[in-house]
Amino acid sequence: MKQHDAMYIDGSWRPAAGSDTIEVVNPADEQVIGTVPAGSAADVDAAVRAARAALPGWAATPPEERADRLAALHGRLTERAEEIAATVTAELGSPLAFSTAVHAGVPLAVSASYAELARTYAFEEKIGNSTVLHEPVGVVGAITPWNYPLHQIVAKAAPALAAGCTVVLKPAEDTPLVAQLFAECVDEAGIPGGVFNLVTGLGPVAGQALAGHDGVDLVSFTGSTAVGRRIGALAGAAVKRVALELGGKSANVILPGADLAKAVGVGVANVMANSGQTCSAWTRMLVHRDHYAEAVELAAAAVAKYVPGERVGPLVNARQQSRVRGYIEQGIAQGARVVAGGPEAVEGPGYYVRPTVFADVTPEMTIAQEEIFGPVLTLLKYEDEDDAVRIANGTVYGLAGAVWAGDDAEAAAFARRLDTGQVDINGGRFNPLAPFGGYKQSGVGRELGPHGLAEYLQTKSLQF
Repeated sequence: MKQHDAMYIDGSWRPAAGSDTIEVVNPADEQVIGTVPAGSAADVDAAVRAARAALPGWAATPPEERADRLAALHGRLTERAEEIAATVTAELGSPLAFSTAVHAGVPLAVSASYAELARTYAFEEKIGNSTVLHEPVGVVGAITPWNYPLHQIVAKAAPALAAGCTVVLKPAEDTPLVAQLFAECVDEAGIPGGVFNLVTGLGPVAGQALAGHDGVDLVSFTGSTAVGRRIGALAGAAVKRVALELGGKSANVILPGADLAKAVGVGVANVMANSGQTCSAWTRMLVHRDHYAEAVELAAAAVAKYVPGERVGPLVNARQQSRVRGYIEQGIAQGARVVAGGPEAVEGPGYYVRPTVFADVTPEMTIAQEEIFGPVLTLLKYEDEDDAVRIANGTVYGLAGAVWAGDDAEAAAFARRLDTGQVDINGGRFNPLAPFGGYKQSGVGRELGPHGLAEYLQTKSLQF
């Protein structure tokens, strides 16, 4: 069992102000695998003070030197990739192959991209008789979720550090061990003391203290829309910058000319990845009425390969397990038809939920409107393209989505009509440089690539 008794503040590991701890549980077997300090407002204050003190020096560091430190951090993360994957599997429950490819692999790609961007980004530009400076916004309070624990840390910390900001990180209480590992890599990479600080703790205590701290210039939060709304209100009251990456209910639209079997197969895989605990998952599959029955059969067959404990892991905790099973029961009560899975418990230990596919779903049903955050796919029928657009855009969210068609041009034309921040065309690949973020209640701001770096900059114009 890993017992951490310290926070990473001002370049060293120091004991927490109080003695409270958080137990970290392996959701696959429900065993306690570690403890971390439950930080208080006093710990947050110490971390913010360290970040403020380190800000002038780091902001004045030439971008090339910041890039060197980020490259060193990327190197340390690469060296510890196996340990990262094993740690995420232990505290989140995801299958090791997925942890290796995604939970370790994606942060490596993102950290490498910011080491390069720190070198190449235009921190100054000429506009007429003005020189426009892009300067760091200041101290960043980063509050990250448990579903992609290292990726979300890197997607905030790397651009903030590249921009010249200093950072205080409050990771999710369910998955703090990989955050401790990240702080060790920061230390080993030679990033100066106070530039990056880690405070573990509970959201309502440490998270709220960080979001409301006068010494924080920007709050970057990823998590539920409900919590994001509260953080946005706190930041707004203090006239503080905020970046919010929130919920989603993304549509996977299969147009009549598409390769139906491929579109359904990839769509099911997308929803089952990470046990459905992905804000951008394509949880609504929209199929033309003429192909609907075939799509339902294909989806039911595809999901059968996702056996709990093998290709699909548990949910992160008992609360999430209960919540997702409750949504499945609600779907049944509202008239949706279960064609795979269901609310019944999975035998044995672990917070597992049966991978579930619903047919005969109508747009107004709760399971078609609210983010379930589990391995649950809903299939909806549409009449024509206008109907498909109306259904796809008919939620409060707008984070991601997919379109499948006979050719890319047809799919792209349809994608332009969607109110969403990111659309994959005919199975388009993940691009770590493309902006990620949502429309409507899916958030404010963008992560990844140059757009993600710009979130941590403010502009000053000099007129000559």
